[in-house]
Amino acid sequence: MYKAIIRSILFCFDPEKVHHFTFSLIRTISKIPGFKSIFQKLYLVEDKKLERELFGLTFKNPVGLAAGFDKDAKLFNELSNFGFGFIEIGTLTPKPQEGNPKKRLFRLKEDSAIINRMGFNNGGVVEAVERLKKPSTSLRARGVLIGGNIGKNKITPNENAIKDYEICFKALFDYVDYFVVNVSSPNTPNLRALQDKEPLTELLKALQVLNFQKTKSKPILLKIAPDLTNEQLDDIIDIVKETKIDGVIATNTTISREGLLSPNKVEIGGLSGKPLASRSTEVIKYLSQKSRKAFPIIGVGGIHSAEDALEKLEAGADLVQLYTGFIYEGPRLIRSINQALLGRS
Repeated sequence: MYKAIIRSILFCFDPEKVHHFTFSLIRTISKIPGFKSIFQKLYLVEDKKLERELFGLTFKNPVGLAAGFDKDAKLFNELSNFGFGFIEIGTLTPKPQEGNPKKRLFRLKEDSAIINRMGFNNGGVVEAVERLKKPSTSLRARGVLIGGNIGKNKITPNENAIKDYEICFKALFDYVDYFVVNVSSPNTPNLRALQDKEPLTELLKALQVLNFQKTKSKPILLKIAPDLTNEQLDDIIDIVKETKIDGVIATNTTISREGLLSPNKVEIGGLSGKPLASRSTEVIKYLSQKSRKAFPIIGVGGIHSAEDALEKLEAGADLVQLYTGFIYEGPRLIRSINQALLGRS
């Protein structure tokens, strides 16, 4: 019903406006008595065989929601009813920022893809923390984990970027289960320069200093771009080892436009969806094999079916995340992936 009716209607309208409308709709429907249970019955798959133990955390199932969908931690409670094992909020920055000028979100229906140049639009980390302070008891009781994806403000020069990441880390520490350092978005000027070995090592070491000062540290992961060369991926492996962070998320959106059919392919921004599937899997496989499985990998990029998710896991991913596939395929995708995993267990 989602693909035949609901998606057909939603795709008639501006994607950013539809995103906000869908948020309001899900929030409203979830407040109606009985609907939360209906969502859980339709989409939730409960089975101990789906559990994954990684970096000291227990994930109730390996299917998560990637950052970018619930940037400001406004809907994570309601979204947990769709069967996700973990939900990543953000990217959050120290100060609120509007992001890039609209229009900045584009569907590529012919390619089952999206181009965005949002630019870390968010209300700032302080506002998000206020929402995270009051998670529903049902969310925690069901074991749905929350990740915090952090970045820097657009106006902050790269030489001062560490301070921005530290502010977000300190503010979120008591309210998320793990952290993701985002230096790979193509939509904040010069941000990807922070992926270079020296500045990235310095940034991650600074966060680890804060992390190890805590009574109990929390996992820190690095989200990388799919556009890195093998030599740069080798650097990532070295950096993970040197800084002792807990893992990598592969991958963020791409600036490549190879093989696209949609007229919207000319838009500037990061591409996500089916065209990213192959490259994302290549990066996962390279990191996994070259490092000899030295660290966990969360696979994201182009997952539109259970088969896509299984391919990521077979390439070396330990968990997977959805974003564009969730928009194109609907919440049934989460259930189908978990059921496929049970079928293989």
